[in-house]
Amino acid sequence: MRVRRGRHRLAAAWLAVVGLCGLAASGFGLYRQLAPRVFTAAQRQQIQAWEVASRWRTLPKARIFPAVIRYRLPGAQLGSPGALPLTARLLEIDSQASCAQGAGVGAAVRSLLRADGCQAMLRATYSDASSSMVLTVGVGVLRSAAAAASAARAVAGGAAPGSWPLRARHLMPAPFAVAGTPAALFGFRQRQLSWVRAAGPYLIVAAVGYADGRPRVPVSTDAYTLLEMTSMARGVIAAVAAPLGAPAPVPHCPDPTDPAC
Repeated sequence: MRVRRGRHRLAAAWLAVVGLCGLAASGFGLYRQLAPRVFTAAQRQQIQAWEVASRWRTLPKARIFPAVIRYRLPGAQLGSPGALPLTARLLEIDSQASCAQGAGVGAAVRSLLRADGCQAMLRATYSDASSSMVLTVGVGVLRSAAAAASAARAVAGGAAPGSWPLRARHLMPAPFAVAGTPAALFGFRQRQLSWVRAAGPYLIVAAVGYADGRPRVPVSTDAYTLLEMTSMARGVIAAVAAPLGAPAPVPHCPDPTDPAC
């Protein structure tokens, strides 16, 4: 009887071990099913690039072109400490334009943007708080971040993009005049200076001029006007570039029931 009981106990112990192993294996399998998918580095880059490239369609217009943009006028260049806070206010957002039609840009860069796979051009016009200066900012949607960086270098004519006003032959974007506002007279001849910057696959460009309709003049001889136009353009470009070019979050797959996982 004792021998039989010992055998039963040994068999029960083995069954318990086998059961625990099976339970552990099942638990590991369940964990593998429920655990978030781990993407490769290449897959993460592709997903992140896609997320950034789709923002011009998914972000609300008010996120791309805020109603009010704050910028600062450096006081050091004016001989005073600190910086003067200023604002630019949105006058109107233009309808989406096709790069193939050349809308929104000058002829000098039209073929360049088409070569870099430009899909669309978005534009909006702002004025400064005094309504004495107006600015049109444009967003060119290119095929990749590399294409946008290449286009920015080409448009800048050798200068560092975003660091200094562009050469006259590269003045862009095409001004977007808004009737009944300080930008009613803003046209090609009224562009004083232009700037460019790449943000992800987007080429951000801006052209600034006077609200009174005066044609292009050598504003570089007027230190204060040059500083004010530069500060306004840089501030608006930075505000527009921020939501479009911000790094995308690292992707993961939280829902194992999703077929994409």
